[in-house]
Amino acid sequence: MSSILLIEQVLNGLQFGVMLFLMAAGLTLVFGVMGLINLAHGSLYMIGAFAAAWVAAQTGSFLLALAASLAAAAAAGALVEMAVIRRLYDRDHLDQVLATFALILIFSEGTRYVFGSFPLYLDLPDWLSGPVTLPGGIEYPFYRLVLIGIGLAVAAFLFVLIARTRLGIQIRAGESDREMIAALGVDITRLYTIVFALGAALAGFAGALVGAIQSVEVGMGEPVLILAFVVIVIGGIGSIKGALIGAILVGLTDTLGGFLLPQAFGLVMTASDANAVGSALASMLIYILMAAVLVVRPSGLYGVR
Repeated sequence: MSSILLIEQVLNGLQFGVMLFLMAAGLTLVFGVMGLINLAHGSLYMIGAFAAAWVAAQTGSFLLALAASLAAAAAAGALVEMAVIRRLYDRDHLDQVLATFALILIFSEGTRYVFGSFPLYLDLPDWLSGPVTLPGGIEYPFYRLVLIGIGLAVAAFLFVLIARTRLGIQIRAGESDREMIAALGVDITRLYTIVFALGAALAGFAGALVGAIQSVEVGMGEPVLILAFVVIVIGGIGSIKGALIGAILVGLTDTLGGFLLPQAFGLVMTASDANAVGSALASMLIYILMAAVLVVRPSGLYGVR
């Protein structure tokens, strides 16, 4: 095993992790502030990807496509919060699960009706295509490096938003005692809509970014949603820092586990079989990691006890 190949896999794991963070950050904000289990978060990821692919096909602009993903997912999130979600805050978690699962079906069939059943493709512009040479002679796709940079920039933006702005103070206060901030004059209904739209925009943005390296298709958000739940359990519900650390741990575990474990056990097989075995072992490792963290810290790495 060459060191260059190992470094490439580490970068792949980091890129996967920061994309998971964009999903998990919105999910942990919604759950931490509202106490809402939103299974439809993956559908907002899908909406962002489809909006970006459609706008890119119509305009030929990748930047406009990214802006469209943010706008479409945020608008869908705000509409869903006002029409459905705000009726669920005082309901049992089972009601929330059933209602948001119904939203998954509605979004999936609605997207299939509008865009059809065939996948769409989001082409990268020339200035984002091709490899770049890193120190040590490593050739790595430039766009994946851009994804890492974007993910870390969004993380920095969220840290500043939560810690340094008036909206962030309200979000943190709402997470601790929503009745008290409502009594102090904060419009809690408006705050919830903003938080839900922000979480939806992050999910849609992640869908658009990932849509440029894979096909955009109905149901693409559900597998990512499962991993996002794992991330917030590892990092701690309501913690942006925990979501970032947890996402990077999951991304590296998934990528390096699938790459290293078949070699460590000396498995000799064809390339396709090795990929299948590596993927299965990596999936197991993710849940083993989650279990290990919960044994040591039941509230997650940065969760409130």
